[in-house]
Amino acid sequence: MEIFYGVEFWLVLVTLICAVILFIYRFIMGRKRAEKEPVLIDYARSFFPVLIVVVVLRSFVIEPFRIPSGSMIPTLEIGDFIIVQKYAYGIRLPVINKKIIETGEPKRGDVVVFRYPVDPSINFIKRLVGLPGDRIQWTSDKKLIINGKMVDEEALEPYPYDSRRGKIDVTHLKETFPREDGVHSHNVIIESSSGAGGEWVVPQGQYFMMGDNRDNSSDSRYWGYMPEKYLVGKAAFVWLHWNWQPGGDGFNFSRIGTSLK
Repeated sequence: MEIFYGVEFWLVLVTLICAVILFIYRFIMGRKRAEKEPVLIDYARSFFPVLIVVVVLRSFVIEPFRIPSGSMIPTLEIGDFIIVQKYAYGIRLPVINKKIIETGEPKRGDVVVFRYPVDPSINFIKRLVGLPGDRIQWTSDKKLIINGKMVDEEALEPYPYDSRRGKIDVTHLKETFPREDGVHSHNVIIESSSGAGGEWVVPQGQYFMMGDNRDNSSDSRYWGYMPEKYLVGKAAFVWLHWNWQPGGDGFNFSRIGTSLK
């Protein structure tokens, strides 16, 4: 059994500690509620219902995340705060992440939050490009091919991007993925016209992930596949934007409510 030590782990642990304290005080020690209870009991009684609500919401319904990097530009910007649907790909037990109820499966094109396979204590967010059994090709001229068919592209206006070389205009494309329920479109950016390519066949029970900022993303092209057990949830929308980093845009109210597709 794999245990993930993060905020969720500590929330669950503190909730259990409060529950044990209240149980011992009430049922084992046989104490009735007194006018002046011990401070520890008072704290446990006050925090326990709040903790229960937080654990249930974060584990089974929704969870907020902040975007710390530009790997998903132009879909997500540094400083975006997003809401993730935890129930989208199954109801999972907190901490051990074991699925107990099926609710849906990831689809090609979804923006997915998952545990980084190299270090599962870290959450990553990327776009799901390859499903189990898919053959993915990324060519040296930056073309994406899925199961032998090149992904449809539509050229958009150049995207102003703050790169290592300074502010430049980069290639801005609208990609359209084929999938069982029709098609899925989203925008990507490409900084250079050529680079290293590769080909992968996605194993069963795993997925191939890529960032929309194709030249500035640590994804499956470099660290491999993402196991199904590491799924966290589906990104839904931006609820706040605040980039306080040097050169950041601070509060950007225009980002609030941005739907992620």
